[in-house]
Amino acid sequence: MSDVPNVIEDLQASSPEIGLALSHAGVRGVQKAVRIRRGEAETVMAAVIDCTVDLAADQKGVHMSRFPELFEEAIDIVVGSEALLVEGLAEHIASRVVERQGALRAEVWIRAQWPIRRRTPVTGIATQEMVTLCGIAAASGSETRRVVGVEATGINACPCAQGLVRNRASERLLEAGFDSGDVERILELVPIATHNQRGRATLFVGTQSDLDAELLVGIAEQSMSAPIYDLLKRPDELFVVEHAHLRPRFVEDSVRHSLRDALDSLPGLEDEDFLLAKQVNFETIHVHDVVAERFGTVGELRSELATGEPTARQTTLAGWLSSS
Repeated sequence: MSDVPNVIEDLQASSPEIGLALSHAGVRGVQKAVRIRRGEAETVMAAVIDCTVDLAADQKGVHMSRFPELFEEAIDIVVGSEALLVEGLAEHIASRVVERQGALRAEVWIRAQWPIRRRTPVTGIATQEMVTLCGIAAASGSETRRVVGVEATGINACPCAQGLVRNRASERLLEAGFDSGDVERILELVPIATHNQRGRATLFVGTQSDLDAELLVGIAEQSMSAPIYDLLKRPDELFVVEHAHLRPRFVEDSVRHSLRDALDSLPGLEDEDFLLAKQVNFETIHVHDVVAERFGTVGELRSELATGEPTARQTTLAGWLSSS
């Protein structure tokens, strides 16, 4: 006779030794191939999925093995017949996890590499650039909230160093015998040197409306001094370098431009919708990097831009998602 019991105890559903609720418990880094739609374009891409649930104080654990199983079901049932927006897929998975895990709330993050085809700015050569497409969703039994986001790369030219170089160049020109009027004219015509940094811009929009991810990519790229390209001929390289140095920006400038331009480009956003902009510059003359970020509801941001007065609160992404 076998000593193996016929019924395996569901340890995850048992009471824990320490009765504390957990904010998140789940899986990270699950890799799946998914078919994603953006506008009229569809593509199969490798996606990385994170999914967590809130864990009650009287439940020992969640059924970790069920997460990948639920991902497969969602991809097979929904994506197999119709390509979804990445935020729509996240929303569908979050809803199913709440249902199948018996959770009060679930949160899903999906990141995928999205190819964008474009042409170089001067020579017009076709090139393909990769951006990160993000879909985030939080679901409870009664409501689901979702976020679409992009991460794009560009270049930022430092205004501070450029000001120092400009002042020193002015001194040298005056010492060489140029009058002040000619010096100003020369410095206006010639791009001034500075150190520049490759930057990564992130833009998240929380809304139930379907948005064009390429529009968000454009907003993120335009927030920096200049976009960059995988393929550049010499005339294109000259354009990018000159363009960047004629539009120097701090990391903080990029965040502010991104949010203002998002509000201008997406006038249909509701006041209760959400925006987040983040900029990371990878420094060239320091061993550290620099970062800036701002988040809030659309209403909070609109009010601050209109009045110039800081809002009483800045709603975080976690706070906005947790209201689901």
